[in-house]
Amino acid sequence: MKAVHALPLILVFIPLPPAAAAEGPALILGEGSVARRQLVAVGRDLEVRGEARSDVAAFDGSVLVTGSVAGDVIVLGGGVELAGTARVAGDVFALGGAVETAPGAVIGGRAVSYPTASAAWLTLLEGPAIGLSAASPLVVGGKLALLAAWLALVMVFFAASGRHVLSTSAGIAAEPLRSFVTGVVGVIALLLTALLFSAFAAALVGAPLLALAVVLALVLKLWGMVAVFHAAGDWLARRFLLRPPRALTAATIGLLALGALKFVPYLGVWVWSAATFIGVGATLTTKFGSREPWFRPF
Repeated sequence: MKAVHALPLILVFIPLPPAAAAEGPALILGEGSVARRQLVAVGRDLEVRGEARSDVAAFDGSVLVTGSVAGDVIVLGGGVELAGTARVAGDVFALGGAVETAPGAVIGGRAVSYPTASAAWLTLLEGPAIGLSAASPLVVGGKLALLAAWLALVMVFFAASGRHVLSTSAGIAAEPLRSFVTGVVGVIALLLTALLFSAFAAALVGAPLLALAVVLALVLKLWGMVAVFHAAGDWLARRFLLRPPRALTAATIGLLALGALKFVPYLGVWVWSAATFIGVGATLTTKFGSREPWFRPF
């Protein structure tokens, strides 16, 4: 049996309209093959014909399963189709698409579908300004101001809790794919929680809970992005400067590198959205760098 020990994160930086199928060849795990780590497709479809022993995720693409998945199937901006031979041990989430199951398909956990989820929510407001050119002085000025705010936040976080930020950054460097998938699951959970609060809770109770969910999402994003800046800058410095930089210097290098990409139309949206998911996932995995369990047994 052929084993696939680690599949790369494939990024295709082509924006897709919500109703369109992903362009380009699909990422395929062939029949008889085994993937021992997460399978992640960005901007393209994903087909699981063999055995995936961890989670499967697609961002702006759909997932077709004819084989087996030992973890969860997570899709943002697409749908999930399970053939009659499909076996999914975990949950199936589809935001921006439907979950279709053929007779005989088995799902061990929950199946959640929210076809009308807005693509704007899925990119966490990293998209281009509506109605304005990317070269518009207003857009360029806004991005420069945002990068200045990020730089100030980097200095505040490192001054207040630099050791914990470095711990989160180490988690990103060690397992970026795991961080990405965890971040996608976390964002889905927060979105579904916000929808639950707004749809079923009374206004007096639902509004504060909704605000709490929004604040939590914002804190996860801010902390995670600072850790991403450091992880990216440390990697760049070690690769091109051939020496380990100071922590604040590495974070600044990473911010400048990602900031430069932010000015590239569409590419910046994809990079910053992916970085957001990675940062959120690493923050959840490391519990803001403390490396402690979220819940302790009584």
